[in-house]
Amino acid sequence: MSFIRTLRGDITPEELGFTYSHEHIVCRPAYWAEREADDLLLDDKEKSKLDVADFKNYGGHSIVDATAIDYGRDVEAVKEISEELDVHIVGTAGFNKSFLWDASIKDSLKPILGDYRTYNDWIEAKSINELTEFVIGEVEEGLEGTPYKAGQVKFGTGYNRITPLEEKTLRAVARAHLETKAPLHSHTEAGTMGLEQIELLKSEGVNLSFMSFGHMDRNPDPYYHEQIASTGAYLSFDGIAKIKYAPESTRIACILELVKKGYENQILVSGDTARKSYYKHYDYGLGLEYIIAKWVPRFVDDANKQGYDGEALVKKFFIENPARCFTFNR
Repeated sequence: MSFIRTLRGDITPEELGFTYSHEHIVCRPAYWAEREADDLLLDDKEKSKLDVADFKNYGGHSIVDATAIDYGRDVEAVKEISEELDVHIVGTAGFNKSFLWDASIKDSLKPILGDYRTYNDWIEAKSINELTEFVIGEVEEGLEGTPYKAGQVKFGTGYNRITPLEEKTLRAVARAHLETKAPLHSHTEAGTMGLEQIELLKSEGVNLSFMSFGHMDRNPDPYYHEQIASTGAYLSFDGIAKIKYAPESTRIACILELVKKGYENQILVSGDTARKSYYKHYDYGLGLEYIIAKWVPRFVDDANKQGYDGEALVKKFFIENPARCFTFNR
């Protein structure tokens, strides 16, 4: 049996349609709230909803919300946006990285974290098996005590290192994947440590064809990308529009290099739009409409000029590949 799990329930892979594979819709990361970093707080459901509506109006169908528990997600608000706009949204179980968020910020987490002040303390105190059971519960029962179930499991590691706590959560998430068959996703800080993550995942018996690696365009190294792609994993180019890191020509060149090498079925594209200044309806940014309305036509034109079928590649990156990547196979 194959299905994709959304916050509104399970759907067939064919129902997913045009998909952004890594976004953040409503979240209030406590780490940034404590530091009054307002730009990093997507804290207005109605403004977020307007951007999701723009995405839909340009032909979008589904969004994978990659916000894990330790990044201040608002499950209820995101579910409401999904219902009100009739857009499929996939939720995320597991963890991000560097577990330093203060639990006191969000009262709803008290039943989960108890008296532990930080996620760091909580994870340190829990066994891998206990963390695995927690992640399984978010996939099979619901996120943060809601009835809305996660459609993928996630772990993350820092820049050029994997700490003992990050390895612990990686192993717990890998084991939750093996139990639930939920798709796996990783945060790689600035695109680093993907190969090291792979070795740990292999030691847990994970089939890497169920895995997607985030932020690959933050490390625009074709040799590195090929090493990851050769394992069968998906590569997520999810920094579209972030010119401060690289021009779009660099991202497109990396993507087309993978296509040239035969890996077009393993590429995902999204924006990781996690700041007010990236959103149109918060702070006049390019918004969730940018990729589907502006980047896709530019990519098609560029790919066609280089001898590729740009339209066919867009269909793969945004429809066919997500439909495979985010499927539970039981």
